Amino acid sequence: MHSEVVASRSADQRDSSRESRSGTPQLDAVSLAIIQQLQEDGRRPYAAIGKAVGLSEAAVRQRVQKLLDQGVMQIVAVTDPLTVGFRRQAMVGINVEGDVESIADALSAMSEVEYVVMTAGSFDILAEIVCEDDDHLLDVINKRIRALPGVRSTESFVYLKLKKQTYMWGTR
Repeated sequence: MHSEVVASRSADQRDSSRESRSGTPQLDAVSLAIIQQLQEDGRRPYAAIGKAVGLSEAAVRQRVQKLLDQGVMQIVAVTDPLTVGFRRQAMVGINVEGDVESIADALSAMSEVEYVVMTAGSFDILAEIVCEDDDHLLDVINKRIRALPGVRSTESFVYLKLKKQTYMWGTR
């Protein structure tokens, strides 16, 4: 019985790095469990994660590094922008003429833009902007976003209060 578990675990470790035809990494149940552990506490020790998912500390360390290298996850400190000097946040809806991806790429390169998603609906792109103040936000929208070739229009949704921000959606 024990050798079956070890053999199964070894097969799982090999399978954890496979990619689907679309190039997206295929994640096994152990990798998903590791991700969930880190979503609960990004500073959780590898030994504690290993105990929870049935791997050694070294195996967890290898898995986490692979997940980071593949771009499956990031381990970062999440802050409240107001507490670190950014007084203005906004979601900007953008309508584009022509290639949406090139505009999304240009937005992604801007340091103030934290989130970019191409959408179906009223806007082609939604971009979350974090700025020091209203003047900074105006500069980003008026002089940088609207100046991009292909941007047809923008609509800004200024945040009055951030009520919920979580990254605890788990895994499937």
